[in-house]
Amino acid sequence: MVGMDVTVIGGGILGTTHAWTAIARGHRVTQLEREIEARGATVRNFGLVWVSGRSSLELDLSLRSRELWQQIGAAVPGVGFRAAGSITLLRTPDEVAVAEAVLARPDAALRGFRLLDAEQVRLHNPALRGTYLGGLHCDRDAVVESRVALPAIRDHLERSGRYAFHNDTDVRAVTPTATGVRVTDTRGGHHDADHVIVCPGATHSGLARELLGHMPVRRVRLQMMQTAPLGEPLTTAIADGDSFRYYPGFAGAALEQLRNRQPQTETAELHRMQLLCVQRLHGGLTIGDTHEYDEPFTFDVDEAPYDHLREVVSTLLGRDLPPIVRRWAGVYSQCLDPDAIVYRGSPDPTVTVVTGPGGRGMTLGPAIAEQTLALLDA
Repeated sequence: MVGMDVTVIGGGILGTTHAWTAIARGHRVTQLEREIEARGATVRNFGLVWVSGRSSLELDLSLRSRELWQQIGAAVPGVGFRAAGSITLLRTPDEVAVAEAVLARPDAALRGFRLLDAEQVRLHNPALRGTYLGGLHCDRDAVVESRVALPAIRDHLERSGRYAFHNDTDVRAVTPTATGVRVTDTRGGHHDADHVIVCPGATHSGLARELLGHMPVRRVRLQMMQTAPLGEPLTTAIADGDSFRYYPGFAGAALEQLRNRQPQTETAELHRMQLLCVQRLHGGLTIGDTHEYDEPFTFDVDEAPYDHLREVVSTLLGRDLPPIVRRWAGVYSQCLDPDAIVYRGSPDPTVTVVTGPGGRGMTLGPAIAEQTLALLDA
């Protein structure tokens, strides 16, 4: 159906990409965000569009999402899209063996993989003057500026004349009507629509629970940090060999051998750590991260993971890091169904709840939204 009125509840990456896709399909959109500005995992993450480690189930969707991000970046330069690629730096023979096994798979070319020796790594990314044996390069990975991408997209959508954004606006009720569905906000406003898309992020209580009750999702907490400007370009995103442990695209016998023969450090194992590192447009580095699954989450952050990350990045760069200017924690929603990329539930034909992409929200957001709108338009 062309020209629907769609109300999107949630201003994070899923909410905003659903709004973008609905506008692109000719609909009218009202987007509601309970905060003054979205401040969940979307804006606290790396901004990585991470094709390299996605499972075979996710690969086509990841590649489609990367294509969509490139289109969004061309239309909205403010999102800061860069086809930077990534290098996973290999420091042990067992990590090299995982990279070699991945390169032997039929989908290696689709992922844009190639194995670089240490000198080739330095030629490709001269800032990496540290200690490593080589690197697994993926030219399909990309980066957007997570803290500014969503406002930039909203500014672009407002120029369509078919989009309105209401921040600081929480939702009291979603009520099907004879002609569609009505959203009532806590300011006393009413928003009538043909369809409502609810993207609650990691807020599993409140409206999402009222609509669907228990959902097969959990929350995951992570810690990250930001440095002052590095003073030189880091031309790709970088990861360490520990990242192999957390992405299903690297699963296999070589990874099991790595797990058995190469335990993580005590800190990295305790906090379920990997290194991911991205340079922001202002020159600083966003560095992380950890994984915590057991609630209730603490309100403070632990210093040991930051010490570990500083040591790893310094070893790979071959230099001391710039000063750390901020540290933070974030929480995202992860679907527990191993066969599902995201959780969608519909308590009514006029309402769709979309949540639980895990750490894949930035990577897969545009493609997840495309799927949802295709279902509505069918």
